[in-house]
Amino acid sequence: MSGLVAAHGSFDPKAGLRMLERLTHRGPHGQDHWQSGDAWLGSRYLSIVDPQSGDQPLTGGAERSICLVGDGMIHNHHRIRAEAGPDRFYTDSDLEAAIVLFEDHGAAAFERMWGPFALAIADANRGFAVGRDVLGLSPLYWVRDGETAIFASEMKAFDKHLRPQVEPFPPGHVWTPETGLEAIREFPGASPVLLQSRAPYEDPPEWVFDAIRETLVRAVERSLDSQQPVGVLLSGGVDSSILTAIAARRSAVAGRRLKTFAVGLSDSGDLRAARSVADFWDTDHRELVYTAEDAIEVVPEVIAGLESFDPTLVHSAVPNFFVSRLAARHVKIVLVGEGADELFAGYTHYGRHEVGEELHAELLHTLKGMHIGGLQRVDRVAGALGVEPRLPFLDLDMVELTMSLAPEWKLVTDSRPAKWLLRRAFDGWLPDEVLWRRKEQFGEGTGMNDVLREHFEATITAQEFAAEADVLQPPLRTFEELAYYRMFTRSLKGVDAGVTVGRFADA
Repeated sequence: MSGLVAAHGSFDPKAGLRMLERLTHRGPHGQDHWQSGDAWLGSRYLSIVDPQSGDQPLTGGAERSICLVGDGMIHNHHRIRAEAGPDRFYTDSDLEAAIVLFEDHGAAAFERMWGPFALAIADANRGFAVGRDVLGLSPLYWVRDGETAIFASEMKAFDKHLRPQVEPFPPGHVWTPETGLEAIREFPGASPVLLQSRAPYEDPPEWVFDAIRETLVRAVERSLDSQQPVGVLLSGGVDSSILTAIAARRSAVAGRRLKTFAVGLSDSGDLRAARSVADFWDTDHRELVYTAEDAIEVVPEVIAGLESFDPTLVHSAVPNFFVSRLAARHVKIVLVGEGADELFAGYTHYGRHEVGEELHAELLHTLKGMHIGGLQRVDRVAGALGVEPRLPFLDLDMVELTMSLAPEWKLVTDSRPAKWLLRRAFDGWLPDEVLWRRKEQFGEGTGMNDVLREHFEATITAQEFAAEADVLQPPLRTFEELAYYRMFTRSLKGVDAGVTVGRFADA
């Protein structure tokens, strides 16, 4: 995780430095910048793969003339390094793979990279390019101001006079001054392709469960690839519990004890379930019990960091804040279970579907919107506390596999509960009471939903809501949402919330 700032065109370097200062939380290891011609690159960096020589901006290429700033990770960097030859690399940083690809292919380099990334790269001969991964796992925003394009990891980085023009940089795209915005590749899993001839009531063959299990294990192993300590945010739900099981097994083989972290109100179901998993796998487990007053107090800070006011996100972001803060005292990287519900139809509202095609269409729509939804919560909350989140369920191999499966197997029936495919794949890896536990959203399982809703609804009168609800289209929906919107506008004056903020139907 790092905070990047980049610009192409007429740009005041002092503005770049101001922007970097607003991203200090994303990069506790240092700050630097680089300028050449019309290109300006700056970074607040957290060194993960190569703490000794992986500082940013990173330079490389035959003449060390190519410069890069980036956030995220290139998952296939080992393969790129092997194919290009180790003599072309100066560091062990995974991001240097992007420099070598850019030297060979220019902006087409982004098509050859896999993983969560947002990168800006420049060279006097090969030009300037900015790209973002197809899922939008790494955050990126931009402003087009005349002939100048300015990029940053978070909205708060931009000077106030530019904030009305801020937009999310579209996932799966690359921008160059010459060609403008172009798609890198198609979104994965646009249509199911495997075993379509099977009837919905037929069980999948055993190799399907093997493939799910083996693909997720590999994704977790990639996420554990670091010289920095790694832990798991263990909510007690099935998703983070499965990640814990995989990571604990791997850690035991390496002679280490996995660190896990859980939070909740004193009577929350999440804490009890997390303890059960931690005991089952003998993890080095830490937990924090907080009060309703503690939660209410941090909401303005959470919203300022979250860069959203949607109640659904706020409810989950508050416990996410507490658990990330707890983890930050012990590790630099945390594994997070985000993405499993979107891949395996885990949320309650997916249960209304009776036709596989309709369910698949909604899952695909949800995945495409995650970059201004759940992914934003995971990134901002952890990033505000100097921790890098990694999301094995959203490893591209995992997304491509699960979205290619017949969606009928994801439908909820009397004999198949939500996320049945995933649960079956990891049968025996967890206590049954955890593996088959009813789905609770993070805010629900930690006790947040009712606490926050009741308190903040009481801060808004009916007259205030009637006067202010239409400030956005579609209008603000609840008293609670108006209370959060006010906090959002105080912390991010000028930002067009209609363009930058995802809002969800169950708020």
